[in-house]
Amino acid sequence: MEINLPDILAEVTATFDRYEKALVSNDVRVLDELFWNSPHTLRYGVTENLYGYEEIKAFRMARPAPGLERAVLKTVITTYGRDFATANVEFQRSGSGKTGRQSQTWMRTPQGWRVVAAHVSLLAAPPPLA
Repeated sequence: MEINLPDILAEVTATFDRYEKALVSNDVRVLDELFWNSPHTLRYGVTENLYGYEEIKAFRMARPAPGLERAVLKTVITTYGRDFATANVEFQRSGSGKTGRQSQTWMRTPQGWRVVAAHVSLLAAPPPLA
């Protein structure tokens, strides 16, 4: 298996960048487009577990738009062959000081690259120094 073929890495990176832009601007149409429309798709969020495309879509429609801005601290995208990839992000929510992590599994479909599984979590604040 070939890891990070330059053309495939460029494709996934461009699609991920499109996803990131849609995420912080709450472009629900693009976010819905980039998730695989399947009952097998899942997304574990900070406060929710969503099973299937329809649950993910409903969550996005109901989520408040303010406060989605974030600073991306580190992104690691790895492609495996020509049809499978992962994207992992460390981020900080604007104004909160909390560090979060986002993992996505991407698969090439006939419609293009789609997220088939995602997980978002926040790190607990470190304990105060004594």
